[in-house]
Amino acid sequence: MGSHEVARRWADALDGVVAPTLTRSRIEDLLTGLAEELLAALRGSAEPVTARTAAAALVAANYRDEAAVGRTVPIICRDMVTALCPDRDDPEFERLRERAITVAAEFAAGFTAALRTTALAEQEATLTAALAAAEEARAQRQLSEARFAAIFADASVGIGTVDVTTGKVLDVNAAMAEMLGVPTDLILGRSVAEVLGAENIGRAYAQFEQLRAGTIDRFRIETDHARPDGDRTIIDLSMTAVRDATGRARFLVGVCVDITERKALADQLWHDARHDHLTGLANRVLFFERLAGSTPPIGLCYLDLDGFKEINDKFGHTVGDRVLRAVADRLRAATEPDGLAARLGGDEFIVLLPRCIDTEQLVSMSGRLLAALTEPITVTGRAISVGASAGTALVTRHPEAIDDLMHTVDAAMYRDKSTRHRPRTRRRQHQP
Repeated sequence: MGSHEVARRWADALDGVVAPTLTRSRIEDLLTGLAEELLAALRGSAEPVTARTAAAALVAANYRDEAAVGRTVPIICRDMVTALCPDRDDPEFERLRERAITVAAEFAAGFTAALRTTALAEQEATLTAALAAAEEARAQRQLSEARFAAIFADASVGIGTVDVTTGKVLDVNAAMAEMLGVPTDLILGRSVAEVLGAENIGRAYAQFEQLRAGTIDRFRIETDHARPDGDRTIIDLSMTAVRDATGRARFLVGVCVDITERKALADQLWHDARHDHLTGLANRVLFFERLAGSTPPIGLCYLDLDGFKEINDKFGHTVGDRVLRAVADRLRAATEPDGLAARLGGDEFIVLLPRCIDTEQLVSMSGRLLAALTEPITVTGRAISVGASAGTALVTRHPEAIDDLMHTVDAAMYRDKSTRHRPRTRRRQHQP
């Protein structure tokens, strides 16, 4: 399967997500070029960060719905991996799949960044147009007011004006009223404090008061707004004082963008980039982030499954994947709430135990993990026994560089890995 076939499947997956600005043939041409870049990243001939450029290209082609990410990730992790290595039993297949996860995470991060850049550019353009129209009103009032009214009424972002002296709302457009969850006629003529309500008086309102007092000229902030109907909206608010020729503030203009869905997408992408797609456990990225942020002493327990290859060979990879998910569920239950269980790849798992008191606590954790795997796992009516080997390490001194800490942990883990079914703890101190 070449890059063109991958691009065709990619185009099929994206069909219906949005109304793109390109024809089907031009979409396939675009995706063929992007697929070649992503395949190069999977091979290792290009850096995974290349995926960010591919994501930005999709956003530029008007693919701005979060579904574009959800439909692209399987193309990267399944179709592109299969295109490069059709044989799942080939040792190269697992390496490609692990690299595909990293490439997919970079794609998701790039998609979020490109969406935010595009949205902010549109927001700034709207605010600039509104301010330009307001300034033009001083010299050509009748014409400019008509232009401002058109921008004000039809804008997809929320726009409102406030009297700088009284703090009362002069006007709002329909988008602003919808965002706040309050009808327009219940907003006009009321103070901003009354419109927002006591629950929403906070940091944004404090900056609004500074703007009225003249101590600042503008501000921009993200704020969590509780609507009267019980829903919560995350709003990106920009507010500016509009001044006359003498420098006196005439009124305040605010522009709001509802970023609730965008924030939810960003949170989901953050989660997906830091969790194993098969088991839902933390992946290497999140594990090493938590490791770097932990304060010694830190307990680490490494496990790998005994005979897992034989399970794949005998029952197939589908059963093997279900076994891995069951193992992950048991490790998670045995670890929480004290520690973090992560899948490093294949049949290798590791548990981080922050604020580990001593070796006894670490050995106890290791015993709990092994005990959790003693009962057979039932898959499609079969009782499958899974053994495990465990090694432990206690890191008592945090190194200055995370790379040094990773080296210390890897050395201890692989040294203890040779101890089968007999948890043993080594007290490790990072040596500068």
